[in-house]
Amino acid sequence: MKDIMKNNNRCKKCGEFHDITDECILSVRIGQVIPDYEFEVFQKGEVKTMKFSDMRGKWAVIVFYPADFTFVCPTELEELAKLYPKFKAIDTEILSFSTDTVFVHKAWHDTSEGIRAIEYPMGADPSGKISYAFGTLVEGGELHLTPDEGLSLRGTFIINPEGLLQSIEINDNSLGRSSRETFRKLQAAQYVATHDGKVCPASWQPGDDDLTPGLDLVGKL
Repeated sequence: MKDIMKNNNRCKKCGEFHDITDECILSVRIGQVIPDYEFEVFQKGEVKTMKFSDMRGKWAVIVFYPADFTFVCPTELEELAKLYPKFKAIDTEILSFSTDTVFVHKAWHDTSEGIRAIEYPMGADPSGKISYAFGTLVEGGELHLTPDEGLSLRGTFIINPEGLLQSIEINDNSLGRSSRETFRKLQAAQYVATHDGKVCPASWQPGDDDLTPGLDLVGKL
């Protein structure tokens, strides 16, 4: 009977079939490989299918935002578009996500000058399962509905070439993010990945001094 249930019950959270009595836990965690979902993207006027594993071998910045045709979102995505060449220069792909479809992405691209400048892939997550896996999906309750229910919070995730999560930033939807700070954190993540035993202090920039953790530093910083 349990096997029959697994074959006939689609989880509303993850979109997969499994026993409804099993707890569904998909949250990504620092140091773990992100789930390899397949999804559609809109990029350079075309719709194509991708998987997260397609970005293996390079760094990736995954950016979740609430919805197309909104107010704060285009300022964030346009700022990322302006910095995209710098991200690519340090072997990094950018991938944005909302719970809109690729057709809504296209319509936004066709009507907004700022969004038209985007060259990185814009992922579609209409089921919300990818946003749920990354912990950004806004879920409503029977007694506490919110205007953002079914949308994503503003989440930024830095992934290394092996697919391991290195950084998480999640904001309330009223708070816009800084693409320059995302770029700085990416540079710091790349630095410690290639400098074994080193760590980066607050606001570290390339060329700044790093730190080597040890008892000799205790109480001296």
